[in-house]
Amino acid sequence: MGPYEKGRRRERHVAKMGPGVVVTGLTLGALAVVSLLAFQANGAQSRAGAAKPTAPVAATGTAPTAAPSASATPTVPPLPATSGTGLRVVYSVGSHYVWLVDPKKNPQVAAAFPVAPGTVEPTPGSYAVYSRTATTTGTDGRQIEHVVRFAQQNGVVFGFSAAVDGATPTADPKAKTGGIRSGRAEGQLLWDFAPKDTKVVVVA
Repeated sequence: MGPYEKGRRRERHVAKMGPGVVVTGLTLGALAVVSLLAFQANGAQSRAGAAKPTAPVAATGTAPTAAPSASATPTVPPLPATSGTGLRVVYSVGSHYVWLVDPKKNPQVAAAFPVAPGTVEPTPGSYAVYSRTATTTGTDGRQIEHVVRFAQQNGVVFGFSAAVDGATPTADPKAKTGGIRSGRAEGQLLWDFAPKDTKVVVVA
């Protein structure tokens, strides 16, 4: 049989199969190619996921802890043992802290807060509030309020007060002042706590 007859027989065979069979064969081939590509893509994703680094762990094997807050409440010094007795305001020239003490209450320390001293400190001892002024001008030129005076020594007046603007700056070393400044809220507390003749105890 010659090449011509073989070609004719092949054409007749394809014609007998019909167009549907040919299309089906092509479709199956295309699906096989798509499936192979999908399999390869899934394998690549799996390998990429396995290569991702895990979260760092501390050397001890525990997760790292958060850093302590910078706004943590400062430790309040304990009430000095030499602060006397009775209802009183206690001021420490060493720690520059004030305690408002009422022995009839529990706890007896109603409030405690830091203050900014003047350039001159009062001599340790027991005094009493002798003058109060709601608002005035301080020796530094600032408007102040809730002034509670308790002593005078060598021409210097000692008393507690608060700046209206809430500032507690370091006293000017060139000025001779005995003003002891607190924040406005603390100044209000002291004003309400210490009327005239209230005992003020100054400790070292």
